[in-house]
Amino acid sequence: MKFSFLFLLPLCAQNVVPLRLTLDQAQQMAMKNNPSVEAARLSVLTVGESAKQIHSVRLPLVNGSVTGAAAAPDTRLAAGALNNPVIYSRAATGVSVSQLITDFGRTSLLEQTAASRTLAESASANATRLATSVAVRQAYFAGLRAQALVQVTQQTVIARQLVVDQVKALAESKLRSGLDVSFAEVALSEGKLLVATARNQRQSADADLARAIGFTEVRAFELVEEPMPDELKASLPELLRSAIANRPEIVVRRRETEAARSYAAAESRLNRPTISAIGAVGVTPVRVEKLIHPYYSAAGINVSVPLFNGGLFASRRVEAETRVLQSEQRVKEMESRVANEVQQVYLQMENARERLTLTKLLLEHSSQALELSQARYDLGLGSIVELSQSQLAKTTAEIQITSARFEYQLQRSLLESLTELRP
Repeated sequence: MKFSFLFLLPLCAQNVVPLRLTLDQAQQMAMKNNPSVEAARLSVLTVGESAKQIHSVRLPLVNGSVTGAAAAPDTRLAAGALNNPVIYSRAATGVSVSQLITDFGRTSLLEQTAASRTLAESASANATRLATSVAVRQAYFAGLRAQALVQVTQQTVIARQLVVDQVKALAESKLRSGLDVSFAEVALSEGKLLVATARNQRQSADADLARAIGFTEVRAFELVEEPMPDELKASLPELLRSAIANRPEIVVRRRETEAARSYAAAESRLNRPTISAIGAVGVTPVRVEKLIHPYYSAAGINVSVPLFNGGLFASRRVEAETRVLQSEQRVKEMESRVANEVQQVYLQMENARERLTLTKLLLEHSSQALELSQARYDLGLGSIVELSQSQLAKTTAEIQITSARFEYQLQRSLLESLTELRP
């Protein structure tokens, strides 16, 4: 029972059925399942309500009231106010209506501010989707690389196992020494270590991809390789212009600047009058018969003019104007950051393309060297050390060409995404 338990652990970990995925399918699943994408969408809806709240100021405000009062004879308000109104016992109900006539454009500017903030939040949601897409691409190509490395290292182990079997047979025939067997077994152990490392990288990449897609449980994937992209026709300056014009992070900063300008203009109109119309109508069924009419109605115009508030409005205007300058600088900062990011990805893509060309030659030469070393060893002209070094050189070349290939595909894919470029 003890040994059965020990063997069951790895088997349970491997019982996850791999999910076959293409890059497009992974992207689509992430847009549906990733919680950050859904949170960003809900945030857009939340901010969109602020524009409706500001617009409501333009609409009539209607209130219904029911009031009852019992007053002692000859009661007046005698403290807490300058006026001295009489209080009558009564019960009344009515409706009051107020309507903003004009505040000299302040509400319109606040509506523009809310609209710009809604657009900024929408661009922020696009930025979240872009970040999710980038995370999926990085995890996907890392998974492809690890998937290919597992195959490469497994083939290496098979080839080295054949050499070990060959050397052992020769040693049993007294044609090779035990030292040769030891060197061959060392090379085989190194190959098995490479397999274990590649499998660990594969599991790590699967975990990253599952998180980027939005899965919370352990998942394994069978990833479909992407075809090698065509040669990039756009130049670096064209890519930079496209990124600066279209990147959602920059659009967010620009919309925030627009909102800041509208808000600053609105704050500059705080000292202007506000003109409103007010009306009321109702009935007073319980009243002092000789003093209060059973029905009442009234209408008027209210003009509110701010005269002095201790410098509050001036301070708010200066604060809003300063925030405009701050927001403009943030636009420049984001443009610089995006330009640097695009340049870095472009350089990494070019480096990976160059490495891919060089590693193809390296693999070709190392394969030829291994064939010659194997032939020399079979003829007794070469040593096991020479053969082991040739095996290591070929394995290294295979790993490097695999890494360079998927690194190029990743950087090219990221470049298309980060610059809104489409092949």
